Amino acid sequence: MPILISLMKRWKNLRNKITILGVDPGLKTTGYGVIEISYGPDERVTLLEAGTIHPKQQDVLENRINTVYQNLGDIIRQYTPHVLVLEKLYAHYKHPTTACLLGHVRGVICLLCAHHQVELVEHSVKRVRKSLVGNGNATKQQTQRAVERILSVPERKLALDASDALALALAFGYMNKF
Repeated sequence: MPILISLMKRWKNLRNKITILGVDPGLKTTGYGVIEISYGPDERVTLLEAGTIHPKQQDVLENRINTVYQNLGDIIRQYTPHVLVLEKLYAHYKHPTTACLLGHVRGVICLLCAHHQVELVEHSVKRVRKSLVGNGNATKQQTQRAVERILSVPERKLALDASDALALALAFGYMNKF
């Protein structure tokens, strides 16, 4: 809870607006989505940008991680988010190597937060889906449709990784109405 307390202390200076960057990390594809939420009598959510980062699969690991680092760094510099919401790591016991590789990407994202003084928050997929769809076991496609509806994005215009990232940002905003 120290992160939320820290945000609430700064909340008074945000003038009822908060910029949130959601990130769905991956070595093949990293999804991201930036939203701005205006609280108060005219509460609204504005989509600022969403997309995916695709490191070259034939590149060595350090170059792939650097691609994610540079692209997300550019996004953070452009939008100066108050919060970065990262998907909590879920690792299946049958695939420990996948979790280790994903840890590299998550590490550079955490480093970006430290370098740019962005609050880092993690949420589980189930918690995000419960917040947006009302069902923690909702599918990626159901979550995608909810995100598209909330943000008034035409159907199937968002890649699944980008909609997952936006779902993280939206869920944080809904769960933390200051």
